[in-house]
Amino acid sequence: MNNKRRSFLKNFALGAGALAVDLPALAISDGEMQRSQLAQNRSAHFNMSGYAAPKLEKVRIGFIGVGNRGSGAVSRMSHIKEVEIVAICDHRPERVANSQKTLEKAGLPKAKEYTGEEGWKDLCQRNDIDLVYICTPWSMHAPMGVYAMEHGKHAACEVPCAVTLDECWQLVETSEKTKKHFMMLENCCYDFFELMTLNMAQQGVFGELVHAEGAYIHDLLQMNFNKKSYDQMWRLEENAKRNGNLYSTHGLGPVAQCLNINRGDKMDHLVSMSTNDFQMHEMAVQKAEADDFYKKYTTKQFRGNMNTSIIRTNKGKTIMIQHDVTSPRPYSRLHTISGTKGFAQKYPTPAKIAFGHSWLKEEEMKALEEKYTPEIVRHIGDLAKKVGGHGGMDFIMDWRLIDCLRNGLPLDQDVYDGVLWSAAGIVSEHSVADKSRTIDIPDFTRGNWKTNKPVNLSLAGGATTTTR
Repeated sequence: MNNKRRSFLKNFALGAGALAVDLPALAISDGEMQRSQLAQNRSAHFNMSGYAAPKLEKVRIGFIGVGNRGSGAVSRMSHIKEVEIVAICDHRPERVANSQKTLEKAGLPKAKEYTGEEGWKDLCQRNDIDLVYICTPWSMHAPMGVYAMEHGKHAACEVPCAVTLDECWQLVETSEKTKKHFMMLENCCYDFFELMTLNMAQQGVFGELVHAEGAYIHDLLQMNFNKKSYDQMWRLEENAKRNGNLYSTHGLGPVAQCLNINRGDKMDHLVSMSTNDFQMHEMAVQKAEADDFYKKYTTKQFRGNMNTSIIRTNKGKTIMIQHDVTSPRPYSRLHTISGTKGFAQKYPTPAKIAFGHSWLKEEEMKALEEKYTPEIVRHIGDLAKKVGGHGGMDFIMDWRLIDCLRNGLPLDQDVYDGVLWSAAGIVSEHSVADKSRTIDIPDFTRGNWKTNKPVNLSLAGGATTTTR
């Protein structure tokens, strides 16, 4: 290891000290960490937190990627009257054709079609689109989001919104320069219990929040190796070249909002540890015995079964997030809020709340739900359950995004939130590679977290968006 590399790690990894052996290949390069530090020290071009873009009477949307997630998004948006689906792009024409059938079934005009590997750029260049909705593999989220904003469009993308810190900064700086919204579509922030606990936290019901937990524990082992599940095996490729909390945002987003991260507090540093891989390599070997296609994966070092990362905030709070998509265990996002007056938890058991040693009784839970169910759920929740999308939370997310754009309201999830929740996973890779040493987390707000206002889910001035 050269002296420059050793010096860098000593300065940026707390407690690193002298290392006896060379480190393994790092997910985040020294240069990327240095560039991130330089970007953090620059002043913001413009603060997008709390920014209200000019109102749009109708939101004209172009979709990029209409596979697993994108096709559902087209269907959900077809239910909103003030949405016009202008264009649809996918490198596989049959997927575009399927989404056209969705529009036809809804009685809507046919959208303009774009295909091929570069068709998405032509879509972004249209002058009759307000919002580009991106549902592609992870590695394309940031490049497409940046390109859309550079061409005068608001952008929204699936999670995570970036796979490198450089991409995170590109998204931040492009959003600030263009004053175009960039929203990472973290649907779990709009699930019913998560919205209720956010409302309760903001009203002080749990007292001072001390600790939170989130997770993405979902057995996707078979899907990762299924040629029909993820286009061109992109998700298996991600699992084969990276080791850390690869899907941090589902568990982290909702609890970060409860803790007012980026809006009164910030993430300071993180430590992360992964187990060995105990299943994916074995699966690759088994598959290769029957299909030569999988032989290339038998030489890969897959990420570990379970990753556990712990974040400490500037105000001394802690957040634990976990990632496991191979172990045979019940689905869990581990939504946990722990305060000085109360406690809430959902997953892997049903949602529960406690204000002492025992869980509240069923009738007490119902009383809390009646009192603290937020306005947005009362307004659109029943319809969301009918339209669907993970029980309705996807539709609440889409409806809220459109209503904010139409009424000139700040977004609930701004560009700083999306890149930070994604960056936590990126930084975890570096910690794992560096023997779980502590790594600083960039402040994408560049100090504005001290004065940014908490998330405001009020419908004041909004709720004018209607459905078909």
